[in-house]
Amino acid sequence: MLDKLWKKKTSMMVGIDIGSHSAKAVLLSQGNDRLVVEDFAIEPMPRGSVVDREIQDIEAVGIVIAKLRKKISTNATEAAAAVSGQTVITKVIYMDVALTEDELASQIEIEADSLIPFPLDEVSLDFETLDVNESDPSKVNVLLSAARTESIEARVAALDAGDFHAKVIDVESYAVGRSYDLCLSQLPDDAKDKIVAIVDIGSTVTLFSATDAGKHIYSRDQMFGGEQYTRSIVSYYNKSFEQAEEAKTTNDLPPNYTFEVLAPFHTVLMQQIRRAIQMFLTTSGQEKVDYLLISGGTAALEGLETLLTEELGIHTVIANPFNDMSFSDSVDQEELGNVAPQLMVATGLALRSFSPWHI
Repeated sequence: MLDKLWKKKTSMMVGIDIGSHSAKAVLLSQGNDRLVVEDFAIEPMPRGSVVDREIQDIEAVGIVIAKLRKKISTNATEAAAAVSGQTVITKVIYMDVALTEDELASQIEIEADSLIPFPLDEVSLDFETLDVNESDPSKVNVLLSAARTESIEARVAALDAGDFHAKVIDVESYAVGRSYDLCLSQLPDDAKDKIVAIVDIGSTVTLFSATDAGKHIYSRDQMFGGEQYTRSIVSYYNKSFEQAEEAKTTNDLPPNYTFEVLAPFHTVLMQQIRRAIQMFLTTSGQEKVDYLLISGGTAALEGLETLLTEELGIHTVIANPFNDMSFSDSVDQEELGNVAPQLMVATGLALRSFSPWHI
């Protein structure tokens, strides 16, 4: 699947995932036969700077990105970021197969007016021609993506403030889907032909997406994340939010935290994932999910892989998009391994350095 990445040499872009809890950056290059991790970095985000995936304080986010810029190779000045949430709309529409690219663009703008619940002058559109429609060969499937222009401009401004040039603004679910290809070797051999659900659990938002035989078919955001676990630690052990975050990552918690905090959060998380799966099955008409791939900061939660496998009856794996990559001498491989599940979005964005598509 990744053979398309090797077709042409392009300038490297830093993939930057702008989250409400932290900003993550990944820089990849092409080796002789595999991708190479050149660098990565994570910086905490001031609380309130990003809320529900929307930037509230461009200056504060720019300062964080500037810190990433200092940690990442100084030769890489271009960056890719992503939009997500309720201001992003993606739909597959069907267009006449005989249309030229320019004619397609004009026709899509007309079609978009009836498909998008925002005024067209407030959104930015892009599209990708997929394949000829199986039911009607006179039509071609086209992936239409639309996002509020203010969301895009906020990310461009934050990257600029951080001394990066915004080369690409992607859609977060596409970035995760791109990283999915890198995780295939972690799954059983038949996964490439099965339905795999990817659950990226952020601090406040969880992105549930699904692929069928490697083809992205579904995505949906849920307002739930690891911050709920942090708040339980704050409540039970009288810690500040910052102290709770540190205790969560260092496991500096009382012995009884497993029963007081971890087990209840496990239960809620499992319910959220079960609900997301059921919604996907109902919407898509699929019969089951064959494999689960878990990413995001909460993926490191103790016992999560075993819990989901046993309780949901679905083979579950914690994602590591760097599983089959090489590493530059400057990369701390142990540290990268510890944070790998958090870097799915940033890695998918970094892959845009090698992607010929404009979505």
